[in-house]
Amino acid sequence: MAACVKQYNKFPCFNSDQSETTTVAAAKTKTAATQSSQPPSPPPPPIDGDERVMAAAQRIVRSLGTSKNVTEDMILILSNFDNRLSTITDLLSTSSGGGGGGGGAAAKCKREEELESSEKIVLRFESQNQQSFPWEESPEEVSEYLCAVDDIIRLTEDMAVMDRAESVLQIAMSRLEDEFRHVLIRNTVPLDAGQLYGSIRRFSLSFASNDGNDRDSIDGFETSVEEDESVSCYHERGASLGGDLFVDLVHPEAVLDLKEIADRMIRSGYEKECCQVYSSVRRDVLDECLAILGIERVSIEEVQKIEWRCLDEKMKKWIQAVKVVIRVLLSGEKRLCDQIFAGAGSELIREVCFTETAKGCVLQLLNFAEAIVIGRRSSEKLFRILDMYEALAEAMPDLQMLFSSDAVDFVCNEARGILDGLGEAAKGTFVEFENAVRNETSRKPVQGGEIHPLTRYVMNYVKLLVDYSDSLNVLLEISGGENSDNVEADHGSGNLDVRVMSPIGQRLLSLISSLESNIEEKSKVYEDGGMQYVFLMNNILYIVQKVKDSELGKLLGDNWVRKRRGLVRQHATSYLRASWSKVLSCLKDEGVGSGGSSNNISKVTLKERFKNFNLGFEEIYRNQTTWKVPDPQLREELRISISEKVLPAYRAFLGRFGGHLESGRHAGKYIKYTPEDLENYLLDLFEGTPGVLNNTRKKISG
Repeated sequence: MAACVKQYNKFPCFNSDQSETTTVAAAKTKTAATQSSQPPSPPPPPIDGDERVMAAAQRIVRSLGTSKNVTEDMILILSNFDNRLSTITDLLSTSSGGGGGGGGAAAKCKREEELESSEKIVLRFESQNQQSFPWEESPEEVSEYLCAVDDIIRLTEDMAVMDRAESVLQIAMSRLEDEFRHVLIRNTVPLDAGQLYGSIRRFSLSFASNDGNDRDSIDGFETSVEEDESVSCYHERGASLGGDLFVDLVHPEAVLDLKEIADRMIRSGYEKECCQVYSSVRRDVLDECLAILGIERVSIEEVQKIEWRCLDEKMKKWIQAVKVVIRVLLSGEKRLCDQIFAGAGSELIREVCFTETAKGCVLQLLNFAEAIVIGRRSSEKLFRILDMYEALAEAMPDLQMLFSSDAVDFVCNEARGILDGLGEAAKGTFVEFENAVRNETSRKPVQGGEIHPLTRYVMNYVKLLVDYSDSLNVLLEISGGENSDNVEADHGSGNLDVRVMSPIGQRLLSLISSLESNIEEKSKVYEDGGMQYVFLMNNILYIVQKVKDSELGKLLGDNWVRKRRGLVRQHATSYLRASWSKVLSCLKDEGVGSGGSSNNISKVTLKERFKNFNLGFEEIYRNQTTWKVPDPQLREELRISISEKVLPAYRAFLGRFGGHLESGRHAGKYIKYTPEDLENYLLDLFEGTPGVLNNTRKKISG
């Protein structure tokens, strides 16, 4: 009976008492016009509800009893009018006697036989369970069952057997619902993440950082002096998916079986139950896929407590999962919905099934991203946040195509809000990084005047930032010319036209200039003037090399690079003056004597000059063999510059005055080194390891 009420409610225009009264009155008027000789029946007593409808029907049938054709037409009208007239055929048989009811009784008998035959098939299936009778493995039995269901659906529209047909249909629909669920579950294709990721194009970039702990910006730089290649922190950018990546979510041969079942459930008015089963099963499958992809159900509060190394892994998995889920899994789900629920009038059903299936999966992904958005900002998170931003931005058009109507408004608005949040988080993290570089005030000198950890960190950081130029140009857009003028004025951009640079170009120029200023300040912690300039040369050359060997070179240009190389040469000249001027002053002729006569040469002064030269050279050797110049070309150029200054001066001084001491006692105490000795010792400078002087010397030939 419940099914009958459902069928009745499909026609709301016939549900009011007013409509019923109007229709019955019209039928009575027509009858009176055709049979005017028949005296009118007395008015019935006032009755309500079902009795009133049945009474009206009885009067109409009696008045039409003499006309078979008209009676059958009216019965058809009444059967469509109200399902409470299920006994109308009995009225017809009673009113017509034996004269015209034989055909109707025979038809009723035939329909009952059809229903009974179909019912037997349905009940036979009920006696078998799904395990002993797999649906997709018994095509003949399934075909027979579906034909029986088709007959039952047809018979539910026949007033003579409608109630019984509805009862049998309920049994059949319950079985089809179970079969729909089991076929879906049995034929689900497990997600092969390994094969899927194998088809993803990967590329990665090394990233020199601090020790990887979750610390604010650039703390602890002074403890990190490893070479770039040995730094443990490694940044791997998100993989990109090919446009033709496709996976089967359900075995293709089972899709037709699912469609056959869904068609019959929808035709029978059981579309709600069908959608519920489909969405429930496929939701669970998507949850399993997320777990395989490494996406767990965690609250925002739990995400906030995860330490950085673990969080970094989760962010990488999220980036991959967004691309796989939206581009592959949800596209496949949409395609599967379209195949199973294809047909006229099923568009709404397809939309509902897909939305209920996919919505929770998308929201779970967005929930993790929201936790990142509101989390604490630190410099090492920037690249992961940018990867998340780009992955979600790339997925937005696909999301809009997948969802429709109200669903697209809800899901896409949520996604757009998270995308904006990720953009703000990236921009805020970048600004904090700029401030951290500008305000980093560690005063601990780097041993040997080598490259400062701050320089390594910032330049590798900046080098990676260039790969995100498209996104950062949007997020860091500089409006107006005031900021450009400030960059040019504050940071000495030289011949660069800052106003025509991209937003990221301007910000990176400002960032590198802040680094240069910071390095200049840090050089002052060295008491030795020569080491100050070695420190500056090492760091500026490192900056230049990082710019020249990356896309930064295109942003800053050749003029910027040439200017910094000139600055390195200036520091080299300053180093020579600071480290070697005092030693070279010992090799000057002034004060030793003049005129070329041995009588005018002060041997005491000469001995003092050689002694001071030896002491000065030995001190430089002891100190500067421990200094470190990592770049081999710069190291060699410095040695050549020193040799060109020291060796000619020493050779000339020794040639002019060495003979005055050679003939005396203890000559070796003052002339300790030959020019060749000095040349060999100079090769030990800037290696970063203490050198040992050998005081033996060969006899100088006159």
